[in-house]
Amino acid sequence: MAYQDNPPVPALLVLEDGAAFRGLAFGARGEAFGEAVFATGMTGYQETLTDPSYRRQVVIQTAPHIGNTGWNDEDNESRRIWVAGYVVRDPSRVYSNWRARRSLTEELEKQGVVGICDVDTRALTRHLRERGAMRVGISTDTLDEAALLEKVLRQPPMAGANLVSEVTTATAEVVPAQGERRFKVAAIDLGIKDMSPARMAQRGMEVHVLPAGSTLADVMRIEPDGVFFSNGPGDPATADAEVELLRQVLDRGIPFFGICFGNQLFGRALGFGTYKLKYGHRGINQPVMDRTTGKVEITAQNHGFAVAAPLDSEVETPWGMAAVSHICLNDDVVEGLELRDGGGELIGFSVQYHPEASAGPHDSAYLFDRFAQVMEKARHA
Repeated sequence: MAYQDNPPVPALLVLEDGAAFRGLAFGARGEAFGEAVFATGMTGYQETLTDPSYRRQVVIQTAPHIGNTGWNDEDNESRRIWVAGYVVRDPSRVYSNWRARRSLTEELEKQGVVGICDVDTRALTRHLRERGAMRVGISTDTLDEAALLEKVLRQPPMAGANLVSEVTTATAEVVPAQGERRFKVAAIDLGIKDMSPARMAQRGMEVHVLPAGSTLADVMRIEPDGVFFSNGPGDPATADAEVELLRQVLDRGIPFFGICFGNQLFGRALGFGTYKLKYGHRGINQPVMDRTTGKVEITAQNHGFAVAAPLDSEVETPWGMAAVSHICLNDDVVEGLELRDGGGELIGFSVQYHPEASAGPHDSAYLFDRFAQVMEKARHA
């Protein structure tokens, strides 16, 4: 299926260090600002764009050809596109897929997402790998580099950004279990992807998705068998209320599972710090070792912050012994944590990557089974 582009409109991208790239408008016209990050996936652009963890970020796709399969109404990970801006080299002028309803360009225009194409994304990615993620601006209005740079430098940095309230659900929602209900889970929405409760529902979990800012009373009202903290955007050092809630959950002895931002908050609750990575991990090809099994998984990731925890020693906490359970094989970044009680039983765990993995890979789906096992053991303890 072919579609006609509008007449080409020039666009400008300027990084906070003054580096500039010129191209053509892609998507909506106007200006967009955020943190420039790159994603290495060769597929799954629809899932990337609708991932709330990309709030206030301008995503550069390293794969050169984007938009081939158009846009459908089934693969969104949330209610809308969250990226602040979008950068691609060669947007497909033809889309073809049996589920496609419109082109990627049309969806970007519909949702007001400003993008730029015909940019050397390889050079841009190498620049960010060498100098780190940084603020960026894209504009079809301001084509003077100095003028756009001035606007970029007025934008807030990602460090210190508290963005959870901007992406969380406004009201509680319930995702029913598929088949027999085995467990009830309270899922704190810090920027949750739809596939997370779906994966839990497939395993007989009735998932109560609660807004960020929920209290322990809100959680206990559900009488949950387990508590889940989702992925989300921003700096984990700002999420003090959520960390306190998690500590209260651990005080009650309720099994815990966290993903991505949830992993970082679990780290803080256990007494570890967090820090900002130079350019982060984003893509669907990141190798991680599960140290409890020795298994190496290819994982989907999207994070710019990480937990600072010792790789080779356990740490005593008020709830038991905490340890690093997963590491990234590229750079030894902490990719998972576990908490065991005095008898050595697993009572809480988290991973930095995305085991729900839509659009893939699915190497890590077993972690939802692990959550079910932890809740089952707690029920009979």
